[in-house]
Amino acid sequence: MIQFTENDEKQLKEKGIAKEKVMEQINTFKEGIPFVNLRNAAIIGNGILKFSPSEENELIKLYEHKLTNLEVLKFVPASGAASRMFKALFNFLDVYDPAKETLKDYLGRTGDKDIKIFSEGMERLPFYDLVISRLPNKNGTEGEVVYHFVTELLGENALNYGFYPKGLLPFHNYNGTTATPFEEHLKEGALYAGANGKAKLHFTVSGQHEEMFKEEFAKVGPRVSNDTGLQYEIDYSFQKPSTDTLAVDMENKPFRNPDGTVLFRPGGHGALIENLNDQDADIIFIKNIDNVAVMKDAKEVADSKKVLAGTLLKVQEKAFEYAKQIEERQLTENEIEEISSFLRDELNVRFNEDFSTISMNEQIAVLRDKINRPIRIAGMVKNEGEPGGGPFWVTNANGEVSLQIIESAQINMDDNQQADIMRNSTHFNPVDLVCGVRNFKGEKYNLLKFVDDKQGFITGKTKDGKELKALELPGLWNGAMAFWNTIFVEVPLVTFNPVKSVVDLLKESHQV
Repeated sequence: MIQFTENDEKQLKEKGIAKEKVMEQINTFKEGIPFVNLRNAAIIGNGILKFSPSEENELIKLYEHKLTNLEVLKFVPASGAASRMFKALFNFLDVYDPAKETLKDYLGRTGDKDIKIFSEGMERLPFYDLVISRLPNKNGTEGEVVYHFVTELLGENALNYGFYPKGLLPFHNYNGTTATPFEEHLKEGALYAGANGKAKLHFTVSGQHEEMFKEEFAKVGPRVSNDTGLQYEIDYSFQKPSTDTLAVDMENKPFRNPDGTVLFRPGGHGALIENLNDQDADIIFIKNIDNVAVMKDAKEVADSKKVLAGTLLKVQEKAFEYAKQIEERQLTENEIEEISSFLRDELNVRFNEDFSTISMNEQIAVLRDKINRPIRIAGMVKNEGEPGGGPFWVTNANGEVSLQIIESAQINMDDNQQADIMRNSTHFNPVDLVCGVRNFKGEKYNLLKFVDDKQGFITGKTKDGKELKALELPGLWNGAMAFWNTIFVEVPLVTFNPVKSVVDLLKESHQV
C-alpha cells in the first residue's frame, strides 16, 4: 500500500486531485493498458460516408438555413509550443559551424533533409523579410547566411520564436502582411461559425501565453471584425492542474523530485475534455491551431465544415424525436425496430448479439442509453502517409463494437492480424470535428461520463537521469470521446494543412 505524507496530501489538495484518483493511476501502471482490438478498418461504405456534390449542397443549405437560430462555438486546442516545430533548426545550431565547413559539405555529411528544404526555400517563408531585415550582415557564404538567419529566428535575445506558442507565429504572407494561425482561425470561423453579427471562439492555451494571445487579438481583432462584419467573442482556458497525471518509478511507486515532492505531468490533449465540458453550444467545431489554410482555399474549407454540421443537424433531428418518444410513452415492437434500425444504420451503433432475445423493457432501456449520447461528426481525409490516428471498428473489453479514432501506438503491431487491419486503413483523422453536446431537451451532457479510461497511454521517460513511467490520458478525439455516437465523413485534402515542422510552411497549401 502506498503511503502518502502530509506534504503529499497538501500537494494533491492544491492540484485538486483526489487520492483515490492517484491510486487508480498507480493501478493502471501496475496492470498496464491493453492494446485496442481492431475489428476492421472503417472505409467508405463501411463506417465512412462519402457524399455526392448534390448531397453536399443539400447539407450546406440545411446548415445555413438553421444557422441563425443556433448557438455555435469554434473550439481550438492552441497550447502547442513552437519549440517542437523548430526541432530541426535547434539541432542545426547545435551541430553546425559555418567557420569549419560549407553548408553543402554539412548536408552531404549529415543528409539533413529538413535543413536542405529550409535553406532552399527560405525566401518563401512568411517571416523571411522580417528576419533578413534584422541581420547586421546579410552577406557571407550560404552556410553563414543560413546559420545567422536561424540564430536570429530562434535566439533568446533575438526573435525567440522557439518560445512562442505555435498559434502566434507568422504562418502566411499576404503581400507583406503576415497572418498567424490565430488570425486565420478568426477569419475562417467567420465563414461557417458566424451568425447574427457575431462569432464565438474558444482557445485552450498555456497560462504563460494567455497575455500574448490577448495582445494579438487586440492587434488583429478590429481589422478582422471590419473585414468580416462580425463581432468576436473570444475566451481562453488552460489545461486544469487536476488533469495532471502521476509519474511512477520502475517499481510503480510515485516518482519523487529531489525536493521530495511527487512528480505530476500534463495529461496530454485528452485533458481538454474537461475544457470542452465547460463549454455549451448547439454545435461545437473542433480544429487544431496549426491546421489552417490560406484564404484562397477558405471557401472550400468552410463548405466542408458546413457539410459536417449539416450531417449533425440532420441525424440529430431524428435522434431527438426518437429520444422524446422513448421518454414519453411505451414503445411498440415496430417502434423498437424502427429506432434500433436508425441507431444501427445512421449512428453506427452496434448491439450485442442477445439484443433480440431480451425483453421489450430491456430493449427500450438499451435504446434509451444508446440514443442519449453526444454526437461527433468527424471528417476523414484519404491517407497520404501522414502519421497519426485513423478510423476503425473496434471491439472493447465488454465485447461492444463501435467506431473509434485510434492512434498507431494503441495497436499491437506484433500481431499480424491487427497490423494488417491497420495497413488496410484508407483514411486518416485530421482532427476535424463537429460536435452535438446537448440532449433532446436542450440540456448539455456531462461529457466526462463518455470517456473510456482504458484508452490512455503509458510511456517511458527520464528525469534527472532516472527512468520513470508517465501516463497520458485518453486523447480528446480518441478515448475521451469513445462512448459518443460517431459518424465519419470523407472530407477533401484541402482541409488538412498541419504545420508540424517549420518546413511545412513551404508547402503549396501555405503559399499565398
